[in-house]
Amino acid sequence: MVLIDRPLVSPDRKIAGFQPGKVLRHFAKLVEDKEDTEQVFHIIEATKGRKSHRQAWDFIRSPEGQRFLRDEVDIPAMLDDHARWADLPENSVGKHYMAFMKREGLSAAGLVAESHKWAPPESRPDDLTEWYFNRLRDTHDLFHVLTGYGRDALGEACLLGFSYSQNHNKGILFIAYAGARQIKKVTGTAAPLFSAVREGQRLGKAAAKLAHMDVEAVMREDIDAARARLGIGKPVIYRQCLAELQSEGFAEETLGLSEAQAA
Repeated sequence: MVLIDRPLVSPDRKIAGFQPGKVLRHFAKLVEDKEDTEQVFHIIEATKGRKSHRQAWDFIRSPEGQRFLRDEVDIPAMLDDHARWADLPENSVGKHYMAFMKREGLSAAGLVAESHKWAPPESRPDDLTEWYFNRLRDTHDLFHVLTGYGRDALGEACLLGFSYSQNHNKGILFIAYAGARQIKKVTGTAAPLFSAVREGQRLGKAAAKLAHMDVEAVMREDIDAARARLGIGKPVIYRQCLAELQSEGFAEETLGLSEAQAA
């Protein structure tokens, strides 16, 4: 079936609402290993409410959403085609994205594979709502590059605060503040971690909806121009927190979620 001809909402789709027991169970696993991305998908699904779905449906019906549906671009494949971006200027979003992914040992396809551990594609509803939520997943690492938040535990927490203001999933906000609380518990830092997460929320609210952007066009933009056009502010408090943590003896790579990682 042509993508645009899929139903907006499959009869198989269930909107369960907030499931606190499931959230806590999967967050406990995430605390043990912050790289266990599968747990994040479980938490998000357990807290995905009607507001998130309404935003998906509004975008799908919009002229821009309809254009993207007709184009049927495979975002992960496009992002992972580094030869496609090889001739871009050094300060382009694409060059910064490729450097970030290489430095972190990541690929867009890898994130898709992590999501499939949580729910194989054949088990998911075959509708346009799923296409939208996949788009949120597929642009996550591009969010990192555009916002300036790193993949340290605090950077992930702040980016989740940013993403909550963009996508209204309370599970994302729960992980953000619970992650900041765990960093505080492990390090005993005086850095204003919760203020950094709140800053992420403010920046996300002020910015354009990043998951609604034309990904290919943004990759070709100068990164400073793209941030200005999209209204993405600087994460000042986050940077201050990193500097304070480092002055306290915590290197960025030690800022995991569990006591064992910090030790």
